[in-house]
Amino acid sequence: MNLTLKIWRQKSPEDKGKMVEYKVTDISEHMSFLEMLDVLNEQLVEANEEPVAFDHDCREGICGMCSLYINGEAHGPDRGITTCQLHMRMFNDGDTIYIEPWRAKAFPVIKDLIVDRTALDRIQQAGGFISVNTSGNTQDADAILISKHAADEAMDAATCIGCGACVATCKNSSAMLFVGAKISQYALLPQGQIEASDRVLNMVRQMDLEGFGNCTNTGACEIECPKGISLVNIARMNREFLKASLKG
Repeated sequence: MNLTLKIWRQKSPEDKGKMVEYKVTDISEHMSFLEMLDVLNEQLVEANEEPVAFDHDCREGICGMCSLYINGEAHGPDRGITTCQLHMRMFNDGDTIYIEPWRAKAFPVIKDLIVDRTALDRIQQAGGFISVNTSGNTQDADAILISKHAADEAMDAATCIGCGACVATCKNSSAMLFVGAKISQYALLPQGQIEASDRVLNMVRQMDLEGFGNCTNTGACEIECPKGISLVNIARMNREFLKASLKG
């Protein structure tokens, strides 16, 4: 298939940036979206032009690096997938495809389609850990009773890969689905109870400091999340935050 690509180009954080049009031809419907961008970059390099900078790593839908806003949708038109899992069969011959970086105050553009998502790392550092006694008195994990329901919910929350699609999709650039998932995966398990109060207070405080917006329950984040993280995690985070605040 032959396609017209309109791609955001920005040399540096200080550069104004603009959309630039490119043409690609003979693209196989079996290619992934990132493979299509590889073809474009090969053409640009052969023409002595600057290739398009974009994030990628595992290309298996696990790392969350491949964060692109495609035709106005985080990770593109498919559902439950990351950009690296998006295939060109989702598009038609002759289509014009708009490709942009995440747009959020807390995700400043570094270059072209690459944004700085270290704000999410700082939120995790604020409370995404547990204290474990390693003095020889540790309890075997199999001896810690956890209900199947709680274990399943904790695992569902832990599948969040921190790609930032929830932030990019939310009209308020809220990170509450991400933070809710990270809080939930500990709040549901006994191992996470030691720091429970400090964790939610510190992570929410850091989220606000990073400049993310507030949730207004539109549900767009859950729809666009490649791992299907549920809005239930935001409700759980709010409950945990209220309990921790009342404790002082």
